[in-house]
Amino acid sequence: MTMQDHEGQYHYGMMRRALDVIDAAEEPLSLEALAAEMQISSAHFQRVFSSWVGVSPKRYQQYLQLGQAKEMLANHMTTLQVSNELGLSGSGRLHDLFLRWEAMSPGEFARKGAGLKVNYAWFDSPFDRALVMGTEKGICGLAFAAETGPEAAMEDMRNRWPQAQFVEDKSALEPWVNAAFEQKGETALHLIGAPFQIKVWEALLQVPSGHVTTYSEIAGAIGKPRAVRAVGTAVGRNPVSWLIPCHRALRKSGALGGYHWGLPVKRALLAWESAREESLVE
Repeated sequence: MTMQDHEGQYHYGMMRRALDVIDAAEEPLSLEALAAEMQISSAHFQRVFSSWVGVSPKRYQQYLQLGQAKEMLANHMTTLQVSNELGLSGSGRLHDLFLRWEAMSPGEFARKGAGLKVNYAWFDSPFDRALVMGTEKGICGLAFAAETGPEAAMEDMRNRWPQAQFVEDKSALEPWVNAAFEQKGETALHLIGAPFQIKVWEALLQVPSGHVTTYSEIAGAIGKPRAVRAVGTAVGRNPVSWLIPCHRALRKSGALGGYHWGLPVKRALLAWESAREESLVE
């Protein structure tokens, strides 16, 4: 392992601890208090944090405040039905991944993964340890274990396709995962779900980083304006967290709503994306 790799792991661990401290605090913490928790100088912590997240610790904490969700809904609401015309998807995204995806046929989905080989492995991510699963066509599952624990995350994902053959194989997934977590290159997705779920997940893929939508907006975009509750269920069953951005779906009131892998993770995802989006347009 190179010195650069060691440094990267050290900074990753430091940022994970810092975000845990920030998330657990009842009020924003000063730069000095955070640096003291990490046992390094304020200047060093500010430099590492800003490099990793894209903004200062103070600005990042502002994104975690409860009012941020409502502000995003007011100022960064994506109208999915016209998003392509407005340049808010595809090449118009500032730093989203370039995703190519393919959906499983309804008949294949009904077989609950029978005859399907699913590779899996654990990876470090900007949001703690992530369980990634994939077929030969692309990533079909991504779960965060920070709140649930690794055993529960594994059981949850395996139960989605109970008849599949699961094989631990990190090398088969690594190129796609590296492209995703490093925010460069192409990541392939293999969407495994019922036809209605696939439609909802397609709509979520049109929501750019740094923007949000609502469950009712998604329902309208897929031509089912009365199916808000069913849309919410489909959002919650999204098997590919973050890459299919279900965390960008909020209630009409601006409340965060639920999140399958825990609300602290959803808050961190939205704050991280908003902070990086701002740093790219300044």
